[in-house]
Amino acid sequence: MRFLFKAKTRSGEIKDGRIEAMSYDAAVQLLQRNNFTPISVEEEKQGSRLFRNVQMAWEGLKQKDLLIFFRELSTLIGAKVPILPSLQAIREQTENGFMRTITKEVAADVEDGMALSEAFQKHPKVFPPLIVNMVRSGEVSGNLQGAIMHVADHIERSYQLNAKIKGALIYPVFVITVAGIVGFLVLTFILPRLTQIIKELDVPIPWYTSVMIVIGDFMQNYWWAVLLVFFGGIGGFIYYIKTEAGRKEWDIIKLRLPVFGKLFQYIYLARFAENLAVLLAGGIPIVRSLVVVGDVVGNSVYQALILRAAEEVKTGGDISTVFEHSTYVPPIVTRMIRIGEETGKLSDILTSVADFYRQEIDYFTKNLSTLIEPLLIVILGIGVAGLVFSILLPIYNIAGQL
Repeated sequence: MRFLFKAKTRSGEIKDGRIEAMSYDAAVQLLQRNNFTPISVEEEKQGSRLFRNVQMAWEGLKQKDLLIFFRELSTLIGAKVPILPSLQAIREQTENGFMRTITKEVAADVEDGMALSEAFQKHPKVFPPLIVNMVRSGEVSGNLQGAIMHVADHIERSYQLNAKIKGALIYPVFVITVAGIVGFLVLTFILPRLTQIIKELDVPIPWYTSVMIVIGDFMQNYWWAVLLVFFGGIGGFIYYIKTEAGRKEWDIIKLRLPVFGKLFQYIYLARFAENLAVLLAGGIPIVRSLVVVGDVVGNSVYQALILRAAEEVKTGGDISTVFEHSTYVPPIVTRMIRIGEETGKLSDILTSVADFYRQEIDYFTKNLSTLIEPLLIVILGIGVAGLVFSILLPIYNIAGQL
């Protein structure tokens, strides 16, 4: 539960803010332990939380917003500006309303004496465990500015990687979407007009022309049902993959897709190596680092594998021992991790692995359009040839016999 409080410090200064506690009494005791004399304590109304959730859904939070936040925070702290004024300065110039609200709440918690990592931890949808752990390691080691710089660099690399993948997929998705719309319009409006000419002639026609006539009549009469089934199928698919069983099955399918399966594997391996290297470089214990990376890797197959590795390390084993038995981890990755474990330079080795797979992803995305374009041309060509062969050619032959 969250409580709004107004309290007096030992010096007599009046402060207000928010505090997390299990109950009203627990909130009062927590304030007293932090040398505050409570003046008023009341539970935070749900309206403010609802407003924040609506604000997030409306404005959204892009990775670029988070990158700008940490870049600015790193610059200000590096310039010896205290954390609280830094947060207040960032809030004033942040364009995203939701991020401005979150920054205001983080600043209020820091002003109340809360550590920056703890203030971040209260907003898991904005600051995932990896960021919280990195900031906490910087606080413990006394190198907060360096930790925040690591976080900003990590977010920037992730942002660039996602941008490359999205950029590579825009062209094929656009072509497939346009082809689908054109195909639907042809089958619904143009094909029935062409087949009507053949039906009016009342002459023998090949079986494949009869099939096209049936398809044209069906689309003309039941196009709404086709759209209903199509969008219903998409909605059902999205709902299913959001369930636990559906998400696991979809994660497996993604890794087995032709062409794209290899891309997904590269993405998850780069994400694993990148995140684990960042956490280990920040001084986070390896077991804790593996658990955090398992949560952010983005695929249940790799998550289960990483968590098994965490259990193996906890009992004195090695990560490479678990990875060498998995078909989803290339042997080269396993060997490099083993070298890192044996030499004590696992963070450096993982950084090299991440760099290698980022380069592979870059190469793959640059050539994706080249790989997909011939396939799309063949599919569209087959569709056009089928229409000509089954409809236009019979009409031409019949017209020549008249």
